[in-house]
Amino acid sequence: MNDFFDEQLEQSQIKSSIVLKYFEAWSKIMLAKKDKIGYIDLFSGPGRYKDGAESTPIIILKMAIKNERLRQSLVTYFNDRDSKNTDLLVREIHELKDINTLAFAPVVTNKEVGNEMIQLFEETKMIPSLVFVDPWGYKGLSLKLFNSVLKDWGCECIFFFNYNRINPAVNNQYVKELIDDLFGEEKSNELRERLKDLDSTQRELEIIETICTSINQLREHYVLPFRFVNAKGSRTSHHLIYVTKHPLGIKIMKDIMANASSDKTDGVASFEFNPATENQPFLANLLRPKDDLESLLLNDFENMKMTVKNLFDKHNSFSYSVKHKRMSPYTYTLKNYKEVLTKMELEGTIVIDPPHTQRRKIKEGVTTLSDDKLVIFPAKKIEI
Repeated sequence: MNDFFDEQLEQSQIKSSIVLKYFEAWSKIMLAKKDKIGYIDLFSGPGRYKDGAESTPIIILKMAIKNERLRQSLVTYFNDRDSKNTDLLVREIHELKDINTLAFAPVVTNKEVGNEMIQLFEETKMIPSLVFVDPWGYKGLSLKLFNSVLKDWGCECIFFFNYNRINPAVNNQYVKELIDDLFGEEKSNELRERLKDLDSTQRELEIIETICTSINQLREHYVLPFRFVNAKGSRTSHHLIYVTKHPLGIKIMKDIMANASSDKTDGVASFEFNPATENQPFLANLLRPKDDLESLLLNDFENMKMTVKNLFDKHNSFSYSVKHKRMSPYTYTLKNYKEVLTKMELEGTIVIDPPHTQRRKIKEGVTTLSDDKLVIFPAKKIEI
């Protein structure tokens, strides 16, 4: 931990890029509806790496300074329990050019992320806020924390899930209480039983599915994980997990994470960053090529009709997947869905209203498929 901020590694750059790109898109949407929005970073660090690279808090503030709307509307709150980090962050903030033009001065605190902070969030009616939780380990992460910051309209969360440390901690009785806080006591106990005799890949699947479904059951949330592999490509280091209550958020973040992925198979992103290899897909039972998505759709929506948008929103939610006792095919983007649906229509597997003969064509004769078109599935159930 002492040398973490010495140099910004490529994984940290990708993680920061995902957060910043999403913040830019999210803030535009929120500011079309509200006059004030927030950005909260509960483990902010010093603001700059020793090699000179700026970390997320400083970049967010510079974005706000340059954008007139953000300059007048963004409320920022940065926290780190290490006073050395907060002292350095305050200095970095004060040295920013035109920092005084912000309507709301950044707030920096030096607190432990725990019950006291959770209670504060629970008792506060929050403005729409993007909350970034990036702890070194897992202390401070809890379902209560997620629930407290996600309870109000427009509030979303991106958090760092340190799989490299959480994995061995699941069965460590000395930190049982912390793991129970993270997954929920009942789900933690169930997870410990399921992990017995599993290999490393199956174990990771179980742990990631458990954290995603635990969060989803707090309220009807959409949960989207992105995997990071260590520099050697030998094992998972951590996951970046995004949580929202709105399908538009999941669509935007899907596109961002898909573009950040280091590999694609048949146009389907891996939703992982692996610096050591170009092709080492994770979650094999989720990362299916587009032919497999066709089978999933026929199986899941037999004898049903719905718009393209409703289909995409429903099929990508963990609530839908839990109901059907499997995880969501989250690696597929809306573009993947439209490509598969268009192919299925041309092959006569499904019907789309209006048909492709009545829809606009673009270059090379490709037929368009907008979000409002109605998809009609056959009654016959296809076995996967």
